[in-house]
This record gives sequence, structure tokens and C-alpha cells, in this order.
Amino acid sequence: MNNKFTNGKPGGDNESLGHITLAQYVKKRNGVALGAKGSLSNMLRNALGAISFHHFWLYWNPIWGYYLGRYVMQPASKLMPQGLATVTTFVVSGLLHDVAISLIKMQLVLVLTPWFGVMGVVAYISKHYKFSLAHWPWIVRAVVNVSIIVACYLVARQGAVLIS
Repeated sequence: MNNKFTNGKPGGDNESLGHITLAQYVKKRNGVALGAKGSLSNMLRNALGAISFHHFWLYWNPIWGYYLGRYVMQPASKLMPQGLATVTTFVVSGLLHDVAISLIKMQLVLVLTPWFGVMGVVAYISKHYKFSLAHWPWIVRAVVNVSIIVACYLVARQGAVLIS
């Protein structure tokens, strides 16, 4: 397998998932095999310390990301511009999360869908404009990435309040 490295970490962001297995993808993102000791801590360290919000999502939950990439992002990218495909992928992820929560609670829940949509827009913008925190220490990158997640939630929540 040909590993790409982004700022010293495994996982270039432009590879096709067409010929890579889930196990290969997880190892590429986490640096350790699927289910191996250290997998969770590597994911958290890589995601939180990612050089941009776009890169955060390359490392966050690589199993979920693999399937979203293969079955949502890649097909969507063939039908629409990259930015819209990115946002669509985030919205589908949020919708699937909301469906799971709705089934458990036995009532309709639509909290994560708009939140993930806002995060998709921000992730695409951070990639499109090549926003980078590469020269900042890990802790600064982690605080910025978590702050963006919280800000996206607040924006989505405010939007929901305005609609209702």
C-alpha cells in the first residue's frame, strides 16, 4: 500500500477508496491496525491536532469515514461540485445519526443533521481556502478544531430556533 503523509501523519486526503480495504484505510488514518491497542488514542490525537478542520474529519472515526467516503462522497462527487458533495456527505452522516437516535427515543430527532451540514460547509471552506494551523502547537490546533465544532453547533442551533 502506498501511504501518503500529510504534515508527518499518515493519510493524504485525495486518495480514491476504490481499491483500499477498510483495514488498510484505518491503518492509514490511525497508524495502527483496526482494533489494535492505541487506535482510539491515535485517532483522538490525530483528529484533534489536525492541521485544519478539513483534516480533522480525515482522522475522526475512520471506520465511519471509510463508508461515507466510499458510498456517499465518491458517488456524490461524480454528480455535483466538490463543495456540494462534501456538504451532502456531512448531511447524510448527520441524518443517519439522527435516524439512529430517533429509533432509540421512538420520536423524531433532527439535531445532528443541520449541525453536520454546517460543519460540512466549514470543512469545505477550510479545504478550499487551504486554511492551515500546521505551524501552531498541537494544543492550539486542538482548541481551534474543538471550538469550530462547538461554533458550528451553536450556528445550527440558532438557525433551528429562528425557523421554529
